[in-house]
Formats: sequence, C-alpha cells, structure tokens
Amino acid sequence: MNLPRRQILALAAGAAALPVMSRCAWAQAYPTRPVRVMVGFPPGGVTDIVGRLAGQWLSERFGQPFIIENRPGAAGNIATEAVVNAAPDGHMLLMVSPAHTVNATLYEKLSFNFIRDIAPVAGIMRVPNVLEINPSLPVTTVPEFIAYVKANPGRINMASGGNGSSQHVTGELFNMMTGTTMVHVPYRGSTPALADLVGGQVQVMFDTLPSSIELIRAGKLRALAVTSATRSEALPGIPSIGEFVPGYEASAMSGIAAPRNTPADIIDKLHQAISAALADPKNKARLADQGGTTFSGTPADFGRLIAEETEKWGKVVKFAGIKPG
Repeated sequence: MNLPRRQILALAAGAAALPVMSRCAWAQAYPTRPVRVMVGFPPGGVTDIVGRLAGQWLSERFGQPFIIENRPGAAGNIATEAVVNAAPDGHMLLMVSPAHTVNATLYEKLSFNFIRDIAPVAGIMRVPNVLEINPSLPVTTVPEFIAYVKANPGRINMASGGNGSSQHVTGELFNMMTGTTMVHVPYRGSTPALADLVGGQVQVMFDTLPSSIELIRAGKLRALAVTSATRSEALPGIPSIGEFVPGYEASAMSGIAAPRNTPADIIDKLHQAISAALADPKNKARLADQGGTTFSGTPADFGRLIAEETEKWGKVVKFAGIKPG
C-alpha cells in the first residue's frame, strides 16, 4: 500500500510524539507507587531527622508513602550511588547533606560525579555548627580562644564525627582562616565525640547545633560562637564566628535530589510540594527546633549552592590534607 508523503510524515510525527506524551502523562500521575528516600547515615542525625519530616510532608501531599531508607557507609557514598544508578522516574530520591559537597574532593575514585549525576529538587534547611568547648578551658570568647590555641600549639584536641565530616571540615576552615593549629581527633560519629568533649578528653568541637544544643543549655558545654553568617535564633545570645573572623561561614544543608534525567515535571511537582510545606509556620517552627532555618529557592538555586559548597570545601580538604578515614 502506497501512502501519500504528507500522510507518512503525519504518522511519523505522531509516533515520535507518543513517548513524549506518555512521559507527560506519567509525570502527571506521579507517584504511582511508594517512593524511597535514601539517607546515607544512621537514624537520628540531622539529615535523617529532616528526611523524615520531608517524607511526612510528601506522603500527605501525594497520598503515597515516602519511605526513609537509611543506607549508611562510605560517608554517604553508598546511598548516593544507589540513587545515581536508579531509574530517573522520581521513585528513588536522595537526602543531600554536607558530606556530598566534601566527598567530591575527599574521595579520588568515586563511581559518580555528584554535580553531574544528580538533579537538585529542593533545599530544605540550613543549620549552623557551633564552636563549643569543655568548660574547663579558660576562655569565654572567640578572640580568647584563638589566642589560647596559638599559645598552646599542638595541645588543643578537636573532636569530630570522622575524617571529612561536617565537624572536621568546619574546624579546619577555622584553622585555615585564623592560623591556628588544632589536633584533629576523629570518632565514629558525633555521639562518642561529644561524650569525650563533656568528659574533658578533648577540648573543642565544631558540632552541629541540633546535636549539642541541650548540652549547651545544661551548661555541660560552653558555646563560643555559631558558624553561620548570622546569629542563630536557637542561641540568640551567642555570636557568630564571622563577627570576629570576617568572611567565616559554615552551615550544614539538607535537601532532596533525584537521579539526573528525572522529568522536569516530576522535579517541579516535588519542589512545589516541599515549598508549600516550608511555607507552613508549623513546619518552620519544627525546623527551628533543630536550630535551622528554611531554605527557599528554585531547584537551580539549590544546585548553585551545592556547586559553591563543593568548591569551598574542596579548598579546605586540600589545605588540611584530609584523607578518608
């Protein structure tokens, strides 16, 4: 059967449009089954807590379970690799943490390029770390602390949750910008590090605010400053390091990403749902309880933040010669 050229072209155009139309319909129906949200760390940490809040918001919005799946290991790289290799259909997502911006330089042979292989969806929260010391240390301000460390080179032990952790690189940034030298003591997580800080086995830690705030309020630790550019509403009487060290800023971030090539319609639906949740005063208050502030912006804004933080922490990793633990 011979068809006119015009009819052949029309049929070809229709066939080519079918995948696009089906993808659009698929995106409109999203999600069609439970969604797994990968967290690269054990339960109880800031990334896990924020992930569970986000999972609750998204489950209520879409009527499908958003299941938090903790897959710790290799500083979050195991969970990241699972998401990078997942089908780009929005049914597997990743909780983004500061580790993702550090690991790009810390690990020389990753099987993925984080910036290239993920699609930013939405930032959720930024939260400062806090420069805290054992109360036995005879200092009460950041300038006094800097002078004390310089007067006691190699004698001030700085605890962290592990090599390349948020606590570690935040402290090394402080070293880099102040000319101090603190001895890094890595632990297997922040809980044992905090226990030794309270016990006086180590003298200082740049811990995430949510993990330490109750110890600070109870007087078991002395907070000298927060690491964000401005003061934290959770500790309004505590200055920021930047008030004494111009340009210093270090804030942990939490957000959601998807595999690259996830349809833009799905990214947009997820972003709109998270933005709506963050606009709710009740949810803002819950994040404030964690010592954080909400992150507002587009997926592109979140992507730019990831790129900027990757460059920033890359310089710190190289300066301090940090290697994976």
